[in-house]
Amino acid sequence: MQAEKTKQQPTTAWAWVHWVLILAIALGIGFRFVNLDRKIAGHGEAYTSLRAAGYSDRELNAELFQNKFFAAPDLQKFQTIRPGSTAKDTIRSIATEDPQHPPLYFLMARVWMQGFGGSIFAARLLPALLSLLSLPLMYWLAAELFASRLVALLATALVALSPFDILFAQTAQQYEWLATLVIASMLFLVRGLRRGSWQDWGWYALSVTLGLYTHLSFALTMAANGLCVVLLYFCGMGSKQHSWIEDLPASEPPGRSNPVERLRWLLSFAIATILALVFYLPWLTVLVNHPQVDSERMTVGVGYLLTRWMLDFTSLFCDLEFGFEHPLNLLVRVPFLLLILTAIVVVHQKAPRLSWMITLKAVFVPFLLLALPDLIMGGKRSAVSHDLISSYVGVQLAVAYLFGVGLSSAKRQIWRWLLAIVLTIGILSNSQSTMAENWWNTDGSSMNAEVAQLINAEAAPIVVSDVGDDFTSPGDLLSLSFRLKGAVRLYLTAQPPNLDPIATAPDVLLFRPSSKIRLALAARGWGMQNIAQQKSLWRLQR
Repeated sequence: MQAEKTKQQPTTAWAWVHWVLILAIALGIGFRFVNLDRKIAGHGEAYTSLRAAGYSDRELNAELFQNKFFAAPDLQKFQTIRPGSTAKDTIRSIATEDPQHPPLYFLMARVWMQGFGGSIFAARLLPALLSLLSLPLMYWLAAELFASRLVALLATALVALSPFDILFAQTAQQYEWLATLVIASMLFLVRGLRRGSWQDWGWYALSVTLGLYTHLSFALTMAANGLCVVLLYFCGMGSKQHSWIEDLPASEPPGRSNPVERLRWLLSFAIATILALVFYLPWLTVLVNHPQVDSERMTVGVGYLLTRWMLDFTSLFCDLEFGFEHPLNLLVRVPFLLLILTAIVVVHQKAPRLSWMITLKAVFVPFLLLALPDLIMGGKRSAVSHDLISSYVGVQLAVAYLFGVGLSSAKRQIWRWLLAIVLTIGILSNSQSTMAENWWNTDGSSMNAEVAQLINAEAAPIVVSDVGDDFTSPGDLLSLSFRLKGAVRLYLTAQPPNLDPIATAPDVLLFRPSSKIRLALAARGWGMQNIAQQKSLWRLQR
């Protein structure tokens, strides 16, 4: 009788959450397409379109920054396909100037741009659509790992409604496509280990190849997968664990105790990995020949890292914005941090060995590979949210399993309320984000929305700018070009700048003026008045 009662518990929990989770997935899909062009284009988005269109930094700067006037909309030509260019121009631009970003997504964006143009809406529609692939893959992965439809649907709902995933699904860059490939590689790894078929290992090799050609951080997922396979080889997968949340037939892992069978899938994993690396060799050669300086190697305090880690990991469930330094910004995240930590413990204690190894290695290996060098040698690579995508998939799987256990337990009523709260916070976070003109992921471009409003409020302004001291102004000028009205004229200076053409202009603003522009102003006895936050926009005073 007790066994029968235990067996019926999942059905009760499933009946209650079934439509709630489906509704959450539907809302998450909808959020991906709400106000796609509302947020200001970020610096990174502008450069993604620039390179996809076949332009390079050198060509952009050579044409723009020559002491010449431009109408603001003229800059948008660099966000559409360059006449006469081919995919080779896109690859050449990346290979010579930005090789740490492999070319796959840029080539996909180029094909998309040829069909749908270079507007912000069109550019963001591509990642929004690609992000939908992560949902069935996540369902499949969770079902493979935990043999539970309930956990699979929970994991899918958490990804669908994740504020982080939705934010980057609305960002014209490769990061949500990267998340999809991380999920795919984990899925085919599990299938390869359990079934040992050459088809699964072939799909694994393909997903790894695509992941490497999407972003260098995919190597973190490869490291997690490799460590997991090695440990499973020496420790075995463990016996199959039955629990009251299992409701799918789970095939027995082959060769749990047979060294020959374990050696067979170890060799299959090695061959699949080597095959992926062989296909990646052309770009690996590019990386060796064009080494890049790590821009994240700067010293930051441990407190800063801890704050960013907390904000980044909890943004999977809560992204209510109060301001980076506002106490509520951290306080509201504490319950979600506790939820993540509890999920990690429960997965380790209750899930089968293969399941918890795959899940927890995905959480910890990528994070530690980034965090430990930051703590030991200095840097903030682990504070870059999108570089932790490999860890986020494991966190979402763990939390889904935790809710699956809770909803199938005697205290399922409490877990129902907790699930309702988590989903509600996700809905509120996405509602706030999709209505905003900028968000934390725009980083250095976060003030561009305010800058555009201030410039457009002028009757017929001239905006002076150059490449900037850190050479990031071109990307932000491309970003602004989508928001500035046609009456705005840009005067883009060379180095040294020639300020004679604006000597008698009545309404002159300066956007992020470099030290060379400031020196040229001082030489003429001219001054500046700051009129925007972060000193991004100034008014010329003579």
